[in-house]
Amino acid sequence: MPEALPVATIRTQVTVPLTFPNGYATTVRVFTFKGLVDGREHLAFGLGDWAGALDRLAAGGEPPLVRPHSECLTGDVFGSQRCDCGPQLHEAVQRIAETGGFLLYLRQEGRGIGLYAKLDAYALQDAGLDTYQANVALGRGEDERDYTVAAQMLATLGVPRVRLLSSNPDKAEQLTRLGVDVAERVPTSVFLSPANADYLAAKAAKAAKAAETEAAEALTSRTSDRPASR
Repeated sequence: MPEALPVATIRTQVTVPLTFPNGYATTVRVFTFKGLVDGREHLAFGLGDWAGALDRLAAGGEPPLVRPHSECLTGDVFGSQRCDCGPQLHEAVQRIAETGGFLLYLRQEGRGIGLYAKLDAYALQDAGLDTYQANVALGRGEDERDYTVAAQMLATLGVPRVRLLSSNPDKAEQLTRLGVDVAERVPTSVFLSPANADYLAAKAAKAAKAAETEAAEALTSRTSDRPASR
């Protein structure tokens, strides 16, 4: 059974023109919220014909494309090459604007450990640890991101069903547990550079391990559902 969520409300909404470093420009509807469980200032960006996408969903049509994107000051704002966050953000805005949907900008830097701790983790990565090992060495979880507020925001916007723009199965699992119907998971592109090769390799290994675990759990579930042989 999905987890029950506290009700959030829209605090305000405003139209903002955006221009990205690659020259892409668009106009978004920015939503702020009251009642989000962690009290942080998360944002929802309505992109393209987002209102039409909501109408189509309400009429039983295809759900809107949605990406929960965790804040990365170094990558999103300063163009750091140590991760692929900035290119993923730019790609998501463009792809969602084409079809109409939402980008949820979540204030959980460094996989939820914060900006200073993320920079501490960078120093440990320079000493040989991967991105997940560095978090653990700091006494934190490998990935502390929580998508409860994302589910709250979607409920408030009237989006119970989504096409999820993400290559991270944990996002889909958390949102499903929180009552969001993930109709499809649409993978993001791979943005490889010499500076982020090790980072992406660690992410790929983590995703592969998660996929193996998911497959094993599904097999176990199917086996347990079979009637006992006589």
